[in-house]
Order: sequence, then C-alpha cells, then structure tokens
Amino acid sequence: MTKLEVKNLTHAFVQNNTQLQVLDKLNFSVDTGQFVVLLGPSGCGKSTLFNIISGLLRPQAGEIYLNGKYIQSSPGAFGYMQQKDLLLQWRTVLKNVMIGPEIQKESLDKTRKEALKLLAQLGLQGFANSYPMQLSGGMRQRVALVRTLLFRKEILLLDEPFGALDAMTRTVMQSILLDIWDKGGQTVLLITHDIEEALLLADKIYVLTARPGSIKAEVKVSLSRPRSITDRDLINLKSELFDMLQVEMQQVFNIN
Repeated sequence: MTKLEVKNLTHAFVQNNTQLQVLDKLNFSVDTGQFVVLLGPSGCGKSTLFNIISGLLRPQAGEIYLNGKYIQSSPGAFGYMQQKDLLLQWRTVLKNVMIGPEIQKESLDKTRKEALKLLAQLGLQGFANSYPMQLSGGMRQRVALVRTLLFRKEILLLDEPFGALDAMTRTVMQSILLDIWDKGGQTVLLITHDIEEALLLADKIYVLTARPGSIKAEVKVSLSRPRSITDRDLINLKSELFDMLQVEMQQVFNIN
C-alpha cells in the first residue's frame, strides 16, 4: 500500500528579483513500511522537498498524498529530523527528547523509561541531565534522533541524520536505525548524498538531478540485510549510482 505519494512538485525561491528554480515536477512514492533514500548532489532541493512534505513550506505547484488522501499542510503528520538539531538550550537532554510526549499529553513516567532506553541505545547513557551546550555536534544529532522517534509518527523524514558523526559512529548508528525501523514498522524517508549509506540502508533509492531537482532514476535494492560495503553486488550498484551522480555533479559545476 502506498503511504506517501508526491506528484509534480515544483518550487522556486525569489533571489535578487529573479526566480531560483529548486524543484521541477518531482514525482515519487513510498510504500508502507519501506525504507526509502533520496540521493542527490548538494543544492538539488532535498531539504526544500522535506520542508514541503512536512508542511513547513507551501509548494508553488504539485500535490502530496498521505494514505491516499490529499494533504495541503500537515506539520503534525510526520516525524521530521532536520539537518540542524534545533535542541532547546535551556532544557536538558531528557527534557528535549520528551517534547513530543509532552505535547501529545502522554504518560511521562512511562515515556521517560523509553527515552532513557533509547538514549542508552544511541550511546548517550549518563547524559540525560546534560544540556545541549555540553555535547558534541554528533551527540546533539543523536539526541535529535531520539526526540524524533519519540514523536511516534508513522512516517519519519530524516535529513542527513548522521552528517555530523565520525565514520565509526556513523556505521553503528546506521545499524541501530535499521534495528529500530525493523522493530517499529515505521515508514522512513531519508536524505543523504553518501552512496554507501544509501545502499546500506535503503529498500529503494531515488536519485535526484542537479537543481532544479527531479527524479533521475529509481533504484531498487533487493540485497539482504545486514549488508556489507565489500559485497560484490553492492559494489556494482555503488558504481552505477556513482556514474549517475557524477553526471549531475558536472551540471552543478558546469563541467562539460
């Protein structure tokens, strides 16, 4: 069953009295329970796309359907983790991740136990009473991920969730996210420009063109999990995706 469908999404920003086209008739779909990755060069409109899907920005044209129903603007329908962690500096780590349950008036005693468990799972045990300014950038990103998960939305929009992490921590976090997704049954749409990350995580990859962003290719990843970057089939897919992205990067830098 299709969970999310984007049709002919088009958007532009006005800069110096001229229109900067960011998205151009972008179409794709995500089925219930799928892990889908959007892969594309920097500046191709990926974050703008998430802002539109989440309801933070209204598109100039196009439609979005959630569970088969047209949605105009539904900020509360998605768990959205943006590139910036957006943690509240005056709240502790625990109180930051509990914002969703507070807003939704859940039992905070029960949620607190779950929050502490998730923090420990993501390597943040002992930091529940710390403040954001006391954490590294990578730790703050992990706090933001826990906060997103505790909103308990059926669809997660994750914009470069591991961008601030070192290589080893990133690998561990990818594995943890897959485990959480597998057990929780959510539908995940994740942005990255890292080809290996896309291949390690995704059921399906949408490759975006250079700005204005549109879908260049849909690549299904049928490899069993857990996956290894040394697997021959994965290496072949990596080469295929690299060639696609190289063409788009040449467009970004006007290389003939």
